[in-house]
Amino acid sequence: MPTGASVTPAAAQPVRLSTGRRGGAGRSCPTDGPLVDSYGRVHTDLRLSVTDRCNLRCVYCMPEDGVALRPRDEILTFEEIARVAQVAYDLGVRSVRLTGGEPLVRRGITALVRRLACIGFSELALTTNGMGLAPLAADLARAGLHRVNVSCDSLRSDRFARIRRRGELDTVLRSMEVAEAAGLVPMKVNVVLLAGQNDDEILDFAAFARETGRVVRFIEFMPLDADGQWRRDSVVPGDEVLTRIAGTWPIEPVGGDACAPAERFCFTDGAGEIGIIRSVTRPFCGTCNRLRLTADGALRNCLFSDDELSVRQVVRSGGSDHDVAMLFRRAVWSKLPGHGINEPGFLQPARSMSMIGG
Repeated sequence: MPTGASVTPAAAQPVRLSTGRRGGAGRSCPTDGPLVDSYGRVHTDLRLSVTDRCNLRCVYCMPEDGVALRPRDEILTFEEIARVAQVAYDLGVRSVRLTGGEPLVRRGITALVRRLACIGFSELALTTNGMGLAPLAADLARAGLHRVNVSCDSLRSDRFARIRRRGELDTVLRSMEVAEAAGLVPMKVNVVLLAGQNDDEILDFAAFARETGRVVRFIEFMPLDADGQWRRDSVVPGDEVLTRIAGTWPIEPVGGDACAPAERFCFTDGAGEIGIIRSVTRPFCGTCNRLRLTADGALRNCLFSDDELSVRQVVRSGGSDHDVAMLFRRAVWSKLPGHGINEPGFLQPARSMSMIGG
């Protein structure tokens, strides 16, 4: 085990679900102050999905023939997204990440970034598969986007094609270079590890982090695939990732944002950094500060919860900004202490990752 890998901050220890209990039970939802839930977690991070469409069909996310998409008139307009984002900012949200599906397939995405940048978020980021990033990178940066996370699950062209089912590795690698040149940094590279498919590339990706200076984040495969084929034996535990890397290059933990999903580790020789996201084997629910808004306007307080509140319904029925704010408060207040993946009664969410927004 590498230095620091066996030490977990108390706040990051798994939080077990209270069986049968809903968050906030027995207490009234606050009507002012920060977006705090009934367990004391203050929510300052919003993942904003702008589309449920994607130009890839990754094996851990979507079936090869895709999924049923929402009618376009059910997708929030840019005006509606910007309005909800302003309400979130007024409630204390300071970090926004644009997601999808694939956010760059949404026509006019640069205009939305410009609108959101005017609100004043301390971080405005975007997660992309990289296929359409190169042509848009400079415009996104000029519009006010701060940085990007780029998904890349293999550094081998044939395997990349097998996992992604569409697109080319060279396109994604080129997009990373163009985005860096445009100033969309620090860049994070997201790698979903799948046992028996790409876990033999852990050291390759660690070397990639060392050589490029990009932060490679290894993500445990989560039960959010569209066809419900997730199995626990497909998960590559974060501890295993750390052990393999430390066997070649010594690493040590890096202090940082206690609410961030990734545990950070740097190479002791100063040659870069990696991250580990252990949603399955070491949940970070105890420090979770995130909310999600789906492309069709559903507020979700947990990636793995099917509880949703419709912002779209409030906005399109003439609701006020106060009504939207109270929807945020209700969503946060009803949040459970943990996602329950490791509980006997866990049920995979009805929506897949592409329909929620990561």
